Amino acid sequence: MIERTLGDAGLEWESPSGGSYVVKLPGTRKLSTTCSLIVGRHSLSINAFVVRHPDENHEAVHRWLLERNIRLYGVSYAIDKLGDIYLVGKLPLAAVTADELDRILGTVLENADGSFNTLLELGFATAIRKEYA
Repeated sequence: MIERTLGDAGLEWESPSGGSYVVKLPGTRKLSTTCSLIVGRHSLSINAFVVRHPDENHEAVHRWLLERNIRLYGVSYAIDKLGDIYLVGKLPLAAVTADELDRILGTVLENADGSFNTLLELGFATAIRKEYA
């Protein structure tokens, strides 16, 4: 069902091992978002890289992410031990349908791509100003 849904959506994807999928979601602000789908014994895990550890303004970035989490469906923003920002989620396998997978991937794309410029402005303003100076 996952492979059929990804194919029907016209997405680039590969399966490096059984039950593991890497999907390339095309964006407009961010060129693309790579999303990993891992089928476990009881759940489907979703993990998508959004942006690396912000250079500055960490508190404002984290606050913005937490405020956005309230409105998200099926995934939430998270940071790893390096401070890089991801969208992550878990669905029970019984809930994974073609429509639900499409909805989750849409949420990932909308929030990785749609938040990209805001996260750059909040967390990388000095670097951006230097680049355009």
